[in-house]
Amino acid sequence: MRLPPGQVSLAPPCLGRPFFSVITPVLGEARRINALVDHVRMVGYGLSVEIVVVDGDPAGSTLTALDREGVLGLTAPRGRASQCNAGVVVASGDRLLFLHADTRLPARAFEDAARALDAGAALGAFSLAIRSKNPWLRLVAAGATLRSKWFDLPYGDQAQFLRHDLFCALGGFPDIPIMEDVALVRAVRRAGGKIAVLPSHATTSARRWEAEGTFRTTARNLALLTLYSLGVSPVRLARHYPPTPDTDRPGTR
Repeated sequence: MRLPPGQVSLAPPCLGRPFFSVITPVLGEARRINALVDHVRMVGYGLSVEIVVVDGDPAGSTLTALDREGVLGLTAPRGRASQCNAGVVVASGDRLLFLHADTRLPARAFEDAARALDAGAALGAFSLAIRSKNPWLRLVAAGATLRSKWFDLPYGDQAQFLRHDLFCALGGFPDIPIMEDVALVRAVRRAGGKIAVLPSHATTSARRWEAEGTFRTTARNLALLTLYSLGVSPVRLARHYPPTPDTDRPGTR
């Protein structure tokens, strides 16, 4: 297979198809990338799990810090949508799972996700937990999980998963600066696909809520979703979505 420009292959030739391909878009995550790879491998212990790390920094600053063997690394234009789409191009698994750099999977995540897909789900995700002792953030996470189940609308920080061929048939993530995860779920629903939100929890970092304020962040996220649902352009909405705090370089999302 010819690899796209900018790819750094740290993986030996793949024997057979992986059980899952995990696509992780990163930007300024040099301090965390090896721990993330270790986490995915621990959750997928005993399974053939392919890990694809896609760096939005043209210089590959996160990839430079990646020292674990058997990982596919490449650079792509900055943005979760374009980075994830680039990762899918080189992924060889029949099943895909999109994992944000600050999200951690529950035990048996891959087995449970495969079971959901085999049971007829077109796209699935996990319930949400936020890594914090703040009771307000626990309430936020519970509300997000209820929203996901009631409206069939899980977000990307809940580790969305689906089959490779379906993702490609839908055209992948639309090339928009935010709301690409919502757009993908809606595309699945328009096609008549079933959405599954599993009871086990994907746990995401509280760094954005802690840096920007819990009430302000929650209110802004709800407003962005509402405006997007009303047809406001994601390009306009992205102006009100600041970079992710606590990363290794300025200007990260």
